[in-house]
Amino acid sequence: MRHPHTRTIPRRVVGALTAGLLCAAGLAVPAAAAAPAEAPVAPAPADGLALTPPMGFNNWNSTHCRADFDEEMVKGIADLFVTKGLKDAGYQYVNLDDCWALPSRDADGELVPDPVRFPGGIKAVADYVHAKGLKLGIYTSAGTKTCNSAGFPGALGHEYSDARQFADWGVDYLKYDNCNNQGVDARVRYTTMRDALRATGRPIVYSICEWGQNKPWEWAADLGELWRTTGDISDSWGSMLSILKQNLPLAPYAGPGRWNDPDMLEVGNGGMTDTEYRSHFSMWSIMAAPLLIGTDLRTASRATFDILDNKEVIAVDQDPLGRQGTVVSSEGGRWVVAKEMQDGSRAVALFNESGTAQRISTTARAAGLPDAPGYTLRDLWQHRSYNTAGTVSATVPAHGTVLIRVQVDSRWAAHPPAVELGLDGGPYVEAGTPAALTTSVTDLGRTPARQVSVALTGPEGWAVTPTSATGTATLATGRSLRTGWRVSAPPGTPAGSYALTLKARYRAPSGTRAETALPLTASVVVPPPSGTSYLGDLPWLSATNGWGPVERDTSNGESAAGDGNPLTLGGVGYAKGLGAHAESSVDYYTGGACETVTADVGVDDEKGANGTVAFEVWADGTKVAATGVLTNAMPARPLTADVTGAQVVRLVVTDGGDGIDSDHADWADARIAC
Repeated sequence: MRHPHTRTIPRRVVGALTAGLLCAAGLAVPAAAAAPAEAPVAPAPADGLALTPPMGFNNWNSTHCRADFDEEMVKGIADLFVTKGLKDAGYQYVNLDDCWALPSRDADGELVPDPVRFPGGIKAVADYVHAKGLKLGIYTSAGTKTCNSAGFPGALGHEYSDARQFADWGVDYLKYDNCNNQGVDARVRYTTMRDALRATGRPIVYSICEWGQNKPWEWAADLGELWRTTGDISDSWGSMLSILKQNLPLAPYAGPGRWNDPDMLEVGNGGMTDTEYRSHFSMWSIMAAPLLIGTDLRTASRATFDILDNKEVIAVDQDPLGRQGTVVSSEGGRWVVAKEMQDGSRAVALFNESGTAQRISTTARAAGLPDAPGYTLRDLWQHRSYNTAGTVSATVPAHGTVLIRVQVDSRWAAHPPAVELGLDGGPYVEAGTPAALTTSVTDLGRTPARQVSVALTGPEGWAVTPTSATGTATLATGRSLRTGWRVSAPPGTPAGSYALTLKARYRAPSGTRAETALPLTASVVVPPPSGTSYLGDLPWLSATNGWGPVERDTSNGESAAGDGNPLTLGGVGYAKGLGAHAESSVDYYTGGACETVTADVGVDDEKGANGTVAFEVWADGTKVAATGVLTNAMPARPLTADVTGAQVVRLVVTDGGDGIDSDHADWADARIAC
């Protein structure tokens, strides 16, 4: 698959953080790869392979072909699986990716492990991994060469001999890529390797890495245990989000022994925040995706291990019923995804795609549960249980996910009532000027919350003062405690994001104490200047991008900051603007003082004939302008948006519905009038 950020051929080219706990929204399925409402679900395979999604490690996302990918690293990962408890959590495959072999076969046409990287050979590594109670995976391509530019041998035309070598070495898992395939039909190539693996007599999990080009979900269930549904993931919010949206609609095709594979985990590699990594892990788990760790565990942080080792989240992924979660609603980037579990409960992900905190709400019934007097909610990141009358709702931080398990439970009253914490509006503060905020504490439980108190704290030196009651004796089901606050940042506080924390304490009718917290972000902002300004000259509140950073006055270029080229659309150059890459979102504080955004938009010429994108302008959560899908063959499209009175203006680029490959998007000559 062509990487979305480059013209060259590097790797894959052929030719939350919780708020308070828990109005169902309407159904809205994204315009991604569509699946029929129902697809035939075959019975579980008789060979018993991958009855739950494979869990393990793959070195590619952390090492690529660097010299530190070697026998010592692989053995070290196996050791860490045991000592860090990952084996006990369910991880079992230690998988080698590209570059493990020499570039040439031997005189007998057999593969030769690189003697520098693997001096003991692959069998010795397999024996070491097996001695730990783990399994070994290996990699090759369904082509004449693998994907690396060094040209390592692929298996096309050597399927049976290569499969026999893998079996003789003790390999348990094969990732079979798609590079240099010589135009041979994908089904033919992947069927041949399936037959070759079966002929060895060794049970080997077969991972079809065809990038979703030929819709393998429609035909690969008889060939392998998992199939890639998208191109390669990268360690960025935009990449993860695009892949998530492509994989979600394919739920009908997943089941025991046949899994949609949205690619490996990036958790811990540094390109996203811990909140975003929790979302990544939560959404892969609710999609019943393979969980293949892609970070070097030898240098991983405690926070990374805490995410990867969350057994309650892993249990969602590994549920033996084998259902992939389905979209209940997705309006405005507020996603509700529900997954049926074997015990009759439902896992529910409240996922916030947007760059600001959002209230996301559904009901137990909308998630698929029957009517009941009460339900038990289990927050899988907080590891706490509550009761609810049926509402499942939370204020979810930007890019965060609240992951819960909901069930009909006769013992629901043993748990304290769920309460939801909320904040009205966005917390935008001008330094030295008091801002008014209003918070809420709402009882979602079947039982009342008693002796309720709320507190809001900010950074050292900030003044946070309540302007109304901070407590109440009782909150009945559905009732809220609303509290006003005056928040001031000291004069001279630099523009940027600052942490606030909203906490609520209360008692259940039984007397049990409960506490919950909502982490908030306050933005210290600078009012926009009067007149017309180039957006590239103004500070933004936040910016996310599908590949690399958003660039000022240049194109997106590649993945590094500052590597863009002059903005060029249809041969016309522009001195000013923003260079983005789908999926992208750039937020500006406008404070109700601006009227109009204008720009010439399109796919930058640096991508030749490639790229499909769509541009949108949002004003305080309302879409006020959109282009529809644009391609590189189209001239620049003038875009005008009325943003009168908006506190925040958001510039959005989506992928046009086909993934983010080559989606270099220019907001050329972008201006705002205030």
